[in-house]
Amino acid sequence: MFIDTHCHLTNRYIPLCQGSGGQAKNADEVIARAAASGVGALICACAEPGDFESAIALAEKHKNVFATIGIHPDTAGKATPDYGYLLSHPKVVGVGEIGLDYHYNAENKNQQIELFRAQLEIARCANLPIAVHSRDVEEDIAAALDGSVGGVMHCFTGSWDFAAKMLDQGFYFSASGIITFKNSNELREVFAKIPLDRIVIETDAPWCAPVPFRGKPCEPAMVAQTARVLAETRGLNLPELEIILEENTKRLYPKLK
Repeated sequence: MFIDTHCHLTNRYIPLCQGSGGQAKNADEVIARAAASGVGALICACAEPGDFESAIALAEKHKNVFATIGIHPDTAGKATPDYGYLLSHPKVVGVGEIGLDYHYNAENKNQQIELFRAQLEIARCANLPIAVHSRDVEEDIAAALDGSVGGVMHCFTGSWDFAAKMLDQGFYFSASGIITFKNSNELREVFAKIPLDRIVIETDAPWCAPVPFRGKPCEPAMVAQTARVLAETRGLNLPELEIILEENTKRLYPKLK
């Protein structure tokens, strides 16, 4: 089965997901379409405290849905990471998404770094993997991570040099629909070099819809489109890659059952 390792399905994102009849009515509808497309499990990622309750409720309702709990760098200075008590929940498999993003806002970089480091400590204490958001911040991400916590570089679009540093720290790398884009040759080259046992896959729904859906809202049912391009990049057939990705994901997230 395919596992969408990172999608946003909490209440505020569902109106952005698409279906054959237009916008999705609820998360149940999106999850059902994913299952019909061969996506056997989904990890619902949080970006701010307002997502936590909805993500856990979805995971409790659906056997094949899990959650990661974390605060996105966009929320730095606006939210406090006091969610450690939620991480013992059996369906919460990791801490995320957390990280740094200077693409649009580097003015609060110190607040972002402070938030990131605080959440790294939460993950260490809970012994859970992290899902890292990294955009235009390779040097600072590498400086913050010291090998004491592992996880995945979510929606990875970084350089090979950065990937090599994170490989040394045991990180996995998640391929999103971005690798299907015509202008993503360099990214495909990076994913061709990353060891096969360190790759997982995601949609980052409702963003980053793969070709041929580019420009439309994304949802987990589209993850197979990304997998096809990744299989071509690695010279594998799709069923082979599907098995490898599932095994990798279960090693990355040991609580995923």
